[in-house]
Amino acid sequence: MWYYVDPHSGIPIYVQLKEQIKKAVATGLLAEGQQMPSVRELALQLTINPNTVAKVYQELEREGVLQTARGLGSFVAKRRKDFGPQQESSLDNALEKLMVEAYQLSVDADTLYARFTEKLAAWKDRLKKGAEGQ
Repeated sequence: MWYYVDPHSGIPIYVQLKEQIKKAVATGLLAEGQQMPSVRELALQLTINPNTVAKVYQELEREGVLQTARGLGSFVAKRRKDFGPQQESSLDNALEKLMVEAYQLSVDADTLYARFTEKLAAWKDRLKKGAEGQ
């Protein structure tokens, strides 16, 4: 898996990398249990400070996206099965942010709904194909 960070972007490098990893996990490009590159490996690949990669891995571990086994490395965590109040609140916040962004882009509700359903169907298809390949 290749990651890309743009040092000239207004978005901090660690945020760019963190979001790419989260997206790769969510779309099935990174499978549960898959080993992540070492901190040094990924830092060399991206020509960034190893502390930046370590920060990303630590935050993703706190969020339950990755898990670290001392001496073995970092791995994609098993997907949590629970969907409680905290997860519901996070989802609601993300949806609110999406709707505000759509409004600012002059996207009407019908177009937003259509695009969302298209993306959701494609995501479900990728997850299904990923599950079949395991």
